Amino acid sequence: MAEHVHHEEHFYSSEIVTDIVIGMSDGLTVPFALAAGLSGAVHDTHIIVIAGIAEIAAGSIAMGLGGYLAGRTEVDHYNAEQKREEWEVDNLPEKEKEEVRLIFAEMGMSEETQRQVVEEMAKDKAKWVDFMMRYELGLEKPDPKRARNSAMNIGLSYIVGGLVPLSPYFFTSQPIDGLKWSAAITVLCLFFFGFFKAKVTGQNPLGGAIRVMLIGSVAAAAAFLIARLFNH
Repeated sequence: MAEHVHHEEHFYSSEIVTDIVIGMSDGLTVPFALAAGLSGAVHDTHIIVIAGIAEIAAGSIAMGLGGYLAGRTEVDHYNAEQKREEWEVDNLPEKEKEEVRLIFAEMGMSEETQRQVVEEMAKDKAKWVDFMMRYELGLEKPDPKRARNSAMNIGLSYIVGGLVPLSPYFFTSQPIDGLKWSAAITVLCLFFFGFFKAKVTGQNPLGGAIRVMLIGSVAAAAAFLIARLFNH
């Protein structure tokens, strides 16, 4: 008889994708708006390139630092809650056992089964604390390398995204010509990026693509028009 094995498919790299989405979103949009705004105010692409590179450097550092601090906060919060649970297990064991029983009761276990499982769990402090962290507080142990990896992923994604709208200015002498090529390339990238972002997050891909594309385009157009207005 043939054996049928069911394989469940899950998206295991969600944290990496989240970092890339965060970095790439701002990387494509902010330097695009900056370059568009400068194109309406200056007549030298060299200025736009220098300003764009400076913005990408500053933006990638700021975004990466934000990702690092978010990751560290998650780790610090988990460690603080874990220490609190360990103290309660040591000093208030009956109260903690009652909380475990309530969790099992909500799962539909009988009182006898609840009692047996609770007593068995209480023999291993580490597993007991881990259970309370997961099912009482809803916390999963974070990867200690998460903060560093998040900073790197977000920062690099910002740099890659930022170079897309800036790259045409390296090959043109007139800012308006650079803007035309930058707009064409960036809008196309925004569309595909929005499509991918919506697809991995379970949203409508086409709607997500159009939404991201419009946000980036409106930001760049507003920056260009405001710069032109103040320049005149």
